[in-house]
Amino acid sequence: QGHLVESGGGSVQPGGSLRLSCVASGFSLDRYGIGWFRRAPGKEREGISCISNVDTWTFHADSVKGRFTISRENANNTVYLHMYNLKPEDTGVYYCAALPPPPRLCVLSANIYEQTWGQGTQVSVST
Repeated sequence: QGHLVESGGGSVQPGGSLRLSCVASGFSLDRYGIGWFRRAPGKEREGISCISNVDTWTFHADSVKGRFTISRENANNTVYLHMYNLKPEDTGVYYCAALPPPPRLCVLSANIYEQTWGQGTQVSVST
């Protein structure tokens, strides 16, 4: 049974940057898309960014567009979420989830992803 492990979170000041990693274990990531989701304190989980398992299609929520990018290194079985110009409202626990084959463009609806959520990684943005 494969699983995903998130890492790279931390505490930063507004305007700071972080790079989150999502590493796949037990399966090859190159056939999967990956979505990043976050749960802010007192709020429901929301989709942030995703990268498809076809071409180089990526998609970002309006709240992070222009500040976050997503990339993959299939050789390392890893997808990265690059976060720039972080804001206090970016605070939360970030999770990644796998979008299984067949090849398709990704969207940020959690119900199309495999429902095996890991521990996530905490991101805190404050002065």
